[in-house]
Amino acid sequence: MNFWIEALIALFLLLGSLFALIGAIGLYRLPDFFMRLHGPTKATTLGVGGMVIASLIYFGAGDGTLSLHELLIALFLFITAPVSAHMLAKAALQQKLRLSERTRGRPWEQ
Repeated sequence: MNFWIEALIALFLLLGSLFALIGAIGLYRLPDFFMRLHGPTKATTLGVGGMVIASLIYFGAGDGTLSLHELLIALFLFITAPVSAHMLAKAALQQKLRLSERTRGRPWEQ
């Protein structure tokens, strides 16, 4: 395999891993549910997306064909992650979960 293709694969793997790490740190450090929901959903979507792109390049360069498995994984991820985060946020609003003082907006106090 070409050096530049391997370097590009390594770059996407490192970027994906970095975003996944940032999402995990955000899940650990943020104080309330709404902040915890925001950090990992955005960062881990980008993290898994970077790893899927690296996989797409690796298997595409090795076989010389485009693999639809990785494209379907990315499509499914980018469709389901925001929908599930929205549903979790709506459920938290219904339950009126406790908020941190740093969280902006109080939707149930208006």
